Amino acid sequence: MTELPAAATPDDAREAAASAADGGPAPDWRRAIDHARLVAEGRTVVRFGRKQIALFATLKGVFACDNRCPHEGYPLREGALDATCVLTCNWHNWKFDLASGANLYGGDRLRVYPVRLDQGAVFVDLAEPPFATRRAAVLAALREAFDDQAYDRIAREIARLAAIGADPAEAVVAAIQWSHERFEFGWTHAFAGAADWLALHDRIAADDTELLASLIEAVGHIADDALRQPLYAYDAEPAAFDEDAYLAAVEAEDGPRALALMAGAVADGLPFAAVEPALARAALAHYADFGHALIYLDKAGALIARLGEAVAGPLLMSLTRTLVFARREDLIPEFRHYASALAAWGGAGAAPRAETLRGRSIRDALFVTAANGGAAPEAIYRALLAAAAANMLAFDLRFQERTDGPLADNAGWLDMTHGLTFAAAVRATCTRHPELWPAGLLQMACFAGRNAPYTDPGLDPARWCVADPIGFLDAAIAGLFDHGRDEYIVSVHVLKTLLAARAEAAHAEPETAGTIAAALNRFVHTPLKRKHVRRTAHQALAFVALDG
Repeated sequence: MTELPAAATPDDAREAAASAADGGPAPDWRRAIDHARLVAEGRTVVRFGRKQIALFATLKGVFACDNRCPHEGYPLREGALDATCVLTCNWHNWKFDLASGANLYGGDRLRVYPVRLDQGAVFVDLAEPPFATRRAAVLAALREAFDDQAYDRIAREIARLAAIGADPAEAVVAAIQWSHERFEFGWTHAFAGAADWLALHDRIAADDTELLASLIEAVGHIADDALRQPLYAYDAEPAAFDEDAYLAAVEAEDGPRALALMAGAVADGLPFAAVEPALARAALAHYADFGHALIYLDKAGALIARLGEAVAGPLLMSLTRTLVFARREDLIPEFRHYASALAAWGGAGAAPRAETLRGRSIRDALFVTAANGGAAPEAIYRALLAAAAANMLAFDLRFQERTDGPLADNAGWLDMTHGLTFAAAVRATCTRHPELWPAGLLQMACFAGRNAPYTDPGLDPARWCVADPIGFLDAAIAGLFDHGRDEYIVSVHVLKTLLAARAEAAHAEPETAGTIAAALNRFVHTPLKRKHVRRTAHQALAFVALDG
């Protein structure tokens, strides 16, 4: 066997001083084993405290690495080693270059250690690289896992960020930066979900496992939505931000102009508070995207407040793209009375009762709400919130099971959740911008009228009522850390609806809080049909038949 050239034996203090002068870590050489013994055995494991180092004597010299496979911890001393010094973990066939630690299979890198021979013994340098080097290495590995949408690897790399003393929430910052140009139409539920997972992380998580779980879910969802998506780059030349010009560009669906104006705001370092009025007006200018535009705006503010300016540009540019591409549903026949109701806003000083809003058509819900516009907006909000909760509680499950209905009647649980999540966004945004209450409340009325036909008037709500509404919602939220939903679009709706329900129940009258909790109790404990094979086939045949 060819041995490594015996290392010189400099004074360790001189070596440490020289390393420190170069800005590197001081070496931490540890005697591992007699060289002759290692040659005789071929391989061994040496323990230094909790660290296990695998040593291999090869024709290319002595190599040292972590004994635990970075995949799932299988002991690499038991692995297969070939003549080129490629080490294979026999559990899942991961392969590593012992010289560099590179993963030849496409997963986590293997930690390798410098080795030297001195006076017949093998020494291993256990010194940790500088913090900046370790942080960069973890983020690079996280990027690989992110691009592969490898959930378990994402979890390990975020855990490694915490282990080296970095802020593990940096993973969410990085995920937003890596993904925001991958979404053709701007935001997805993944960004909104990240805001809510961070809220759980900061206010509810009880231990390290829950802290990590919330970050894994946030990053994993973003990675899933960005997976294999092409680049839709933001390359607009910045223009000085002007609120009226921005609103006009969004209204005209002039993406380049709107993006240039927002790029100018970002380049000038304008805080979120400076651009939020324009964003709020744009989000509520139409009953847009079934409420998503306003919901996303609320979450953008939360993310920027939590993660800082590093995410402001990516989030605001992608949110602008969302606003430009948003469907203007108040322009379709079902909601055509929205504009005239907004123009008629005013009238009585008493808020409508929730019962008078339930079961009404979209048109009636709009004009009943507008006719009571003289009342305090918070009182009107409470009546509309109660109607949204009652509609959700009474959702008729037959609509999600039906296979022979028209496209217009495609309704499911996730549609019903938006009445509550949109209500939460209206309260938050219109409290900051009171001039937008009429638009926000009338769009809540749109939800009340739209969802009413999909309710079951014969449903007995008593079956789903809970004795302690707030306690029930708190317990359900605590269960989110192990939600068990395998589709991100489902888990994020459960997440955002529970958090919105908890926030709104805290502001609601006791009867409405009870209805909200009962609606969530039924939602989380009844089946959620996600794939409609027969219905899709039936509707495709019916649609194509109309082609003549």
